[in-house]
Amino acid sequence: MARTKLSKELSQEEIDRFLVAAQALHKSIVQPLLSPSSAHYRALQSAHEALLKSIVVVTGRDAPFIRWNLTGPAQKHIGT
Repeated sequence: MARTKLSKELSQEEIDRFLVAAQALHKSIVQPLLSPSSAHYRALQSAHEALLKSIVVVTGRDAPFIRWNLTGPAQKHIGT
């Protein structure tokens, strides 16, 4: 019986599928309006932090679907 060598990284296709699934999970975590003092809120925050860290490890960059203050990450302003 032949053994196959396991890959050390995901293919680009697998990364793309991972990001689609991660975005859906992100939405399900941040959508509920919960009291910050509740156990559910704290548990979801922990799960969200782990999700965002795993995205950086797998892709090498921050999650492309995260929006800060509804404007996205700060970008360099091209002068007028």
